Amino acid sequence: MIDIGLTKIAMIGVVALVVIGPEKLPRVARMAGSLFGRAQRYINDVKSEVSREIELEELRKMQKDMQEAASDVEQSIAKNMSEAQESFNTTWNDDNSAGLSNPLMEPSTPNPLVVKAKDFRRKKLARTSAIPSWYKRQSGHKTRVISGAARVAKYRPAGATRKSFH
Repeated sequence: MIDIGLTKIAMIGVVALVVIGPEKLPRVARMAGSLFGRAQRYINDVKSEVSREIELEELRKMQKDMQEAASDVEQSIAKNMSEAQESFNTTWNDDNSAGLSNPLMEPSTPNPLVVKAKDFRRKKLARTSAIPSWYKRQSGHKTRVISGAARVAKYRPAGATRKSFH
């Protein structure tokens, strides 16, 4: 910006008073002020437009980078999926060609892996269920459940009777 000090402004005012005259000076000063204000608004509008364009360009660049990253991830996932599918197919075909039994094709002969997996699941359920450990240790299941009062009556000595209050 132009560096204008107080002495320079005073010098311009004195020259304008002499050249323009005291009658027209207020009108010229108003017109100069309005022109100066318009110029300032125009410069601010241009600055804001340039900053918006710069931000928009940055956003476009960021969008392009994100799309490239997404396409890279998509390609890597597709590559991994195709490799996994290929290895699965080769393993499946090798097992079938080697004469191993296919549990889907021959349901009459139990596969030892399936039996082992079922046994593992049954044991895990027994370990993690909400059944008390003392009940798990019993050899069989209870056939009937009796209440606490019935158990007390069952184990009470024969001669002990309940006193009634009259």
